[in-house]
Amino acid sequence: MVRDDERRSALADAGIRVLAEEGARGLTHRAVDAIAGTPRGTASNYFPTRGDLVSALTNRIEERLTPDPDVIASRDSRSPDGALFAEYLQDVVRRLSADPHVSLALFELRLEAARKPAVAAALGAWRQRALLDDVAFNEAAGLPGGRTEIALLHFAIDGLLLDHLTVPLDTGLTVEAAVDELVDRILP
Repeated sequence: MVRDDERRSALADAGIRVLAEEGARGLTHRAVDAIAGTPRGTASNYFPTRGDLVSALTNRIEERLTPDPDVIASRDSRSPDGALFAEYLQDVVRRLSADPHVSLALFELRLEAARKPAVAAALGAWRQRALLDDVAFNEAAGLPGGRTEIALLHFAIDGLLLDHLTVPLDTGLTVEAAVDELVDRILP
């Protein structure tokens, strides 16, 4: 059973890479097998339909972007202030930037979600959980802002990462500096 889970994860990781490098049109079972180095038909054995494959990629992206529990625990004892808020946002950006394939695949899935209701449903459920988790963290840490403010931060970070990973504006700011500037302007 462990081996099956490992292979499933490896195939999903290969699918993330295909999606990031080739886009939604390039995401096929055959392409996943080629990137994973598995015999033809392996991906379709694990994920019989394209919908199953997309669902597996969404789940794997969520796994790979989930915050480290130790990092979350280390923030629990700290007092709420701008530094904690900045550290929190920097961690989000760090996780999104750690492997550009993951973020690019996520952006590709979001574009596909605009055209395919099934993709929108799978991705939307995960994004809602992420928003609610962030709101809960914010409340528990005593940081300012509720659901609307956290959603605005998601919009800002998504835009920042999309810009950084595609055709970046020449602002002279690093991604980290842009996050710090965002925090400084939100929390004067």
